[in-house]
Amino acid sequence: MANPTIVWTKIDEAPYLATFSLLPIMEAFTKDANINWELRDISLAGRVIAEFSDMLPENLRQFDELAYLGELVEKPEANIIKLPNISASIPQLVATIKELQSQGYPLPDFPEEPKNAEEEKIKLKYLKCVGSNVNPVLRQGNSDRRLAEPVKNYAKMHPHSMKSVSPDSKSYVAHMEKKDFYETEQSFTSDKDQTVKIVFEDNNGNKKELKEVPVEAGEVFSAATLNVQELSRFFEKVIKEAKEKDILFSLHVKGTMMKVSDPTFFDYAIRVYYKKLFDKFGKELEEIGFNPRNGLADLYAKLDKLPADKKQAILDTIDEIYKEQPRQYMVDSDNGITNLHRPNDVIIDASIPATIKNGLKGWGPDGEVEDLVMSIPDRTYATMYKEIVADIVKNGQFDPTKVGTVQNVGLMAKKAEEYGSHDKTFFAPTDGKFLVLDGEGNTLFEFEVGKGDVFRAYSAKDLPIKDWIRLAVERAKESGLPIVFWLDSNRAHDAQLIRKILKYMPEFDLEGVEYYIMAPQKAMRYTLRRFRAGLGTISVTGNVLRDYLTDLFPIIEVGTSARTLSIVPLLAGGGLYETGAGGSAPKHVEQFIKEGHLRWDSLGEFLATVESLKLARKQGANEKAEIIADALNRAVGKYLENDKTPKRKVGQLDNRGSHYYLARYWAEELANCGDSELEAKFKPVAKELIANEEKILSEIAAVEGKPADIEGYYHPNEEKLAEYMRPSATFNKIIDALK
Repeated sequence: MANPTIVWTKIDEAPYLATFSLLPIMEAFTKDANINWELRDISLAGRVIAEFSDMLPENLRQFDELAYLGELVEKPEANIIKLPNISASIPQLVATIKELQSQGYPLPDFPEEPKNAEEEKIKLKYLKCVGSNVNPVLRQGNSDRRLAEPVKNYAKMHPHSMKSVSPDSKSYVAHMEKKDFYETEQSFTSDKDQTVKIVFEDNNGNKKELKEVPVEAGEVFSAATLNVQELSRFFEKVIKEAKEKDILFSLHVKGTMMKVSDPTFFDYAIRVYYKKLFDKFGKELEEIGFNPRNGLADLYAKLDKLPADKKQAILDTIDEIYKEQPRQYMVDSDNGITNLHRPNDVIIDASIPATIKNGLKGWGPDGEVEDLVMSIPDRTYATMYKEIVADIVKNGQFDPTKVGTVQNVGLMAKKAEEYGSHDKTFFAPTDGKFLVLDGEGNTLFEFEVGKGDVFRAYSAKDLPIKDWIRLAVERAKESGLPIVFWLDSNRAHDAQLIRKILKYMPEFDLEGVEYYIMAPQKAMRYTLRRFRAGLGTISVTGNVLRDYLTDLFPIIEVGTSARTLSIVPLLAGGGLYETGAGGSAPKHVEQFIKEGHLRWDSLGEFLATVESLKLARKQGANEKAEIIADALNRAVGKYLENDKTPKRKVGQLDNRGSHYYLARYWAEELANCGDSELEAKFKPVAKELIANEEKILSEIAAVEGKPADIEGYYHPNEEKLAEYMRPSATFNKIIDALK
């Protein structure tokens, strides 16, 4: 049998930089386990180059590594450590293109408004690189997310700051009450393999086929629409309430993953909040091509197309609006970056937990924290956020030293549910109706819509659903914790999943398994009672709630979701290990380029490597793989206990110094691991690392406090980057000798 291979992904920003320091350590310490390591490029820049390699000179072409990994995850030998990549926005894509062009890549510009068929083709190629395109390709299994024991223990002994909440807090969650996705959803379970059609029919009976979708036997197929007139009325109401209550207005959606439907919320929020601007300058805004779906930043980027006096008049009107409308929740109050600046600036799974940590307050335009209304237009998941916010107002802030834990088993394989809706989301071109037809042309669903209304369809296949139920039962038996399926019987899609649970649960060994099925609001109430009592619960959810809850509870428990252990047991038998959420950390890179200090914490990569090594043992690595993995896990405990995580400022420990301590503690553990060969090898290594601590740290510190010229942000010079990330000749000599 060939030696197993662990694939380490090259991605974007801070964890990408850290890879050049950390991966050599991982390769060196695992050599005796007979494991191969591969680095595969799925960064935004790498994907752009691969997508356009047919247009590039041969020396600049790049293999499509994402396509390769998409094939690998369908094989039992898959063992992938997937670092967090950018959920790329259009501005990030454009910046990447410009950087690559400056480096000699003859790439075409991004045609925001294609003028011909060729530009339309180029735009479609580029759009393949936008948003969270990586995750649906790799996540060919369901999700097992929880906090590792060393991380939870550390947080209890060293709790992070959670600001107190006033019982008089005016903060609350607002959502639509009708004509949203929740209310309009329709669903069915297919009894055979077939192809369904999505059709739009106008009021004159003219039909246009929009999409053919293959559907498998047993697959749950669902669709829903959202009425944009009702969406506008919702924003009018919430903005008016925020003004009356004298609190901040904020919008929380997921424009990165729901990259087609959710920017609509931005579109209409901007049209309502800045109504005066559209009333006065609608013609000019249209002429310069302002697209509210891309946020207010799109307007500022295009204002120079106007005469100076007209531009100033628009800026003056915006200032007037800010005096008349409620204050906005701010992304960067120092630079005037509002909640509505860009669709990917405020992402719900990170922004709501941030307000909770902040005492149910958000940053206002004056740089002070204030109460706020959290607008989450669609009710489908807004209700569970509404419940936790109301709970905090009533019962006070959470205490990280006393709360329990909330693990998650998430249904996400095969592009499950709403996160698989991108290619099946459409906007009504006129008044009319959307139809979903079965293979014989019979109408399955019919939706009456108005012009501009949003339609989206999504599904969950039978095999992933059954595997999700199996994984939930397995986690319950392993942990002894109750499992709660967060499913609403009044929601059409969830009702189909509940039928599946009732069908498949009896096929598994349920001895000792305590399980419940509850709608999200009730499930949150039950979970919070246990959570406040210091008890653990396993939330078993669909794909979106998987995303939301695995940020929400870890942030409350340990201060960050980047420390969550994220395991994806692949349906084909392999494993995918994700290393953190929100990990691209652009501010970390900006600081590194400016000051040579990288404060990214690689803890997620450490924890993922532990699990990856354990899988490698099952895949054919020798018995040393598990010994090395256990030693790494103990080393992580020491790393946390001794507080060797990277710090914020130049002169303090940074990412490279933290890697030194991880290597040192790992060597110390291997020097006393019970395996004579490993002990003999690592005792002198541990001794040498301890003896050279001061020298190694001083060699790292010597390159800090000045700019790091890596010749790029999205696609830097990797030779220079390697030099900056491995600046200690003493440390490098010790590590490289192990190879």
